[in-house]
Amino acid sequence: MRTASKLMTVAIASGLIACDALAADPPRKEPYFASIAPARARMRSGPGRNYPATWLYVRADLPVRVVDTFKEWRRIEDPAGVQGWMQGNMVSQRRTAIIQGTVAELREKPAADAKIVWRAEPGVVGRLTQCGGGWCRFDVHGQAGYVEVSRLWGVVAGEVLQ
Repeated sequence: MRTASKLMTVAIASGLIACDALAADPPRKEPYFASIAPARARMRSGPGRNYPATWLYVRADLPVRVVDTFKEWRRIEDPAGVQGWMQGNMVSQRRTAIIQGTVAELREKPAADAKIVWRAEPGVVGRLTQCGGGWCRFDVHGQAGYVEVSRLWGVVAGEVLQ
């Protein structure tokens, strides 16, 4: 009986923590940038599992733009402009971006005359931790540098991230 009572207490506490976590993440107004959470995620033609899958993404952290919401579904747009529906639990609030155009120079500081620390090919996906003044800190598995916002898809010019 004690074990059942302890398990019930843990379950209730876990539920309260989960509710607090959900309450701490307020609904966002579309459109906004997010990323694909799992390594494999299906895009569908409509907001439900009964709609056919139109695309299978096999790239966790790929940036997407959420353009609409219907219940637990999110209408997303990928960097190529393809739109469709994805379950909300497949979409993460983690901010990422993808290099576009030609090879991008990542710098030690957010300045055009700062030392180049590495270069990234178009299509490289990284996490954004700070943006401001036309620059973002771009991190690819621990290798980081500052890149101009104009070289990225996944952030809007003038956007500030802390």
